[in-house]
Amino acid sequence: MAKEKEIKARIRSVSDTMQITKAMKLVSASTLKQARDQLERTLPYFEKIKTTIADILSHDIYSDNIYFDKRKKKTKKRNAYIIMTGDKGLCGGYNNNIFRFAERYLRLDNDPLLLVCGHTGAEYFKKKGYDLDRDFFYPVFNPNVFRAREMQERVMEMFKDERVDNIVLIYTVLENSFTLTPHSMRLLPLTFGSLRRELGIERIMERRYSGDLIYEPSIREVFEVLIPKYIKGVIYSALVEAFTSEQCARMIAMESATTNAEKMIKRLNLIYNRTRQNMITQEITEIIAGAQVLEQR
Repeated sequence: MAKEKEIKARIRSVSDTMQITKAMKLVSASTLKQARDQLERTLPYFEKIKTTIADILSHDIYSDNIYFDKRKKKTKKRNAYIIMTGDKGLCGGYNNNIFRFAERYLRLDNDPLLLVCGHTGAEYFKKKGYDLDRDFFYPVFNPNVFRAREMQERVMEMFKDERVDNIVLIYTVLENSFTLTPHSMRLLPLTFGSLRRELGIERIMERRYSGDLIYEPSIREVFEVLIPKYIKGVIYSALVEAFTSEQCARMIAMESATTNAEKMIKRLNLIYNRTRQNMITQEITEIIAGAQVLEQR
């Protein structure tokens, strides 16, 4: 009887857990769709910035913009890493994958400065003893353009003041519903080669306007205005990618947990039924044995 009660309690416990994992899966799926919709609404704005920058680059102008500064004269350069991790756990190996990917860079760097987004990443790298910028801390949850702009202003100020010489962005890209790939790109300093590659200038130039655009007051000044907007767009896109990747990973993990819980409940029900059948059989056997003893008397 005691074993039967234990099994029933275990079944109730697993059932309660399964209800939680089901709810978390549905929440993650809903949040994932909202984040994707938000990105789709802002894409035309950033696409316009990209096409304009691509058109300016097609003029092959030389820019002395400070954000193209390579600082060749400096012998010792400090690198900063913007690492976008999850805000919560229960998302499978999502956080561990981005941790391992980031540490490939950090092991090769003598004095890295970490600019971490996400509570999980901040706690992890803090325990590891890395140098974190405590003033630079932003959640990944529900990304928006205002947060991306604030991050863009801070990193560009750090680069302009020469507190850091290179800034690398590390985040996770959602390739498809089952493939999450850690990705890195150098955010600053900019190079014409990296810009052309990131913007896909050859593809953009195929649909270039029939006539030359006129830039007022000048191409150079328009270019300098667009650079912060471009960096803001990159950061915002990375935030959305990281957030959607986290939600997708959590949705997959919760779906797997729900499936495992259902299998466990089936197995426990089978054990419970067998235990109950054994108890009934034992009671019947004891009754028959008792009757036989009475008959012999």
